[in-house]
Amino acid sequence: MARAIILVGAQWGDEGKGKVVDYLANSFDITARFAGGHNAGHTVIYGDHKKFVLQLIPCGILREGKHAVIGSGTVVDPTALLSEIDMLAAAGVDVTGRLHVSARAHLIFPYHRQMDKASEAARGDGKIGTTARGIGPAYEDKMTRQGLRMCDLMDADVFRAKITRVIAEKNAISRAAYGVELETTGLIEESLRQAERLRPFMKDASTYLNRALDENRSVLFEGAQGTMLDIDHGTYPFVTSSSATSGGACTGTGVPPTRVTGVIGVTKAYTTRVGGGPFPTEMPDIEAKEVRDRGNEYGAVTGRPRRCGWLDLMMLRYAVMINGIGSMVVTKLDVFDTQKEIQVCVGYKYKGTSVKEMPAQVEKFAALEPEYKTVPGWQSPTFGLRDESKLPQLAKDYLKFISDEIGTEVGMISTGPERDATMVRAGSRLEKWLRD
Repeated sequence: MARAIILVGAQWGDEGKGKVVDYLANSFDITARFAGGHNAGHTVIYGDHKKFVLQLIPCGILREGKHAVIGSGTVVDPTALLSEIDMLAAAGVDVTGRLHVSARAHLIFPYHRQMDKASEAARGDGKIGTTARGIGPAYEDKMTRQGLRMCDLMDADVFRAKITRVIAEKNAISRAAYGVELETTGLIEESLRQAERLRPFMKDASTYLNRALDENRSVLFEGAQGTMLDIDHGTYPFVTSSSATSGGACTGTGVPPTRVTGVIGVTKAYTTRVGGGPFPTEMPDIEAKEVRDRGNEYGAVTGRPRRCGWLDLMMLRYAVMINGIGSMVVTKLDVFDTQKEIQVCVGYKYKGTSVKEMPAQVEKFAALEPEYKTVPGWQSPTFGLRDESKLPQLAKDYLKFISDEIGTEVGMISTGPERDATMVRAGSRLEKWLRD
């Protein structure tokens, strides 16, 4: 059976998936993105400190000869995609013939961004923390069946008719709800110019991926955001607008679940969150600043400082359960190199009573009290290590503690942002998935 492995974030996103996908992509023929938009920055650093921040194109494109797919579950801003293609070309990475964009992928236009900003401003103190990239409004259009897709953009007459109707409706809504007149001058002509550049990349992505698997080619499905930002299973309404869990890989690419051969989760050695919403293990300001600075916890796309907290094992157990995670990757282990003691959340209490399940109601989630276990830090450098045998024993103990508590292996460890500052554990399920 051809390898079809899904990789998801096990926290609130920003777990270091970009580096992990880039590392794993060398062992796969195709990397396929299945959700989100250009609000999810994946940072890859390799060689002579070459750095790429990819927001739409799967990280696997950086591997010579590998193919990348943007699936129908994503929302695509044509301007952002072309900018990314041009950025890669300027760096010597030619995506021609290797990048494929689903004909069914929905599109983001400037009016989506304008409405995103207006909607967020209208929330006042209840702001979600959106990146204002138009992601949410584009998904809204998709669900109300008035979105425009890549296939529409390629037919000028169809596109003109549809977008003219949509713009009129959006303007009426924007004026009534926010008192804002949308700026759409020149949008149709510019979009049609972009269509000609994007035409060679359009593909029936589900057919392409299923045929590839029929031919025994391997596929790595790349998630965006993280489990706790999933529209169905996250801390709603402080979530993203798409399915960030493993099930989203099937709906977002058209590859059935019967073809999936494994799921990899990614977690930091601690926890971070961007934007609003509850965060039970959030650190006090002073401790958070130390971790933020050591871990360079600032958004790859927005530059926003991330909120930092202790590792939350209740969250990871939940992520393992709903994603079917068979192997966990732990990133940024080195950030704790100077920590004397490490707190780990092993459970929650709500009004003094232990909680066995993840609360659905955000108000209840916000009132949770974490139960901590204190473990000793290793106070020894691990930054850049590539040999597991050289890890301090207390670091190994920390990883074993995580694995025992979440009920699945830690199959890979990252000790720095560089591509090769990585260890795949011998005998792990993850190693087998890469080898077979």
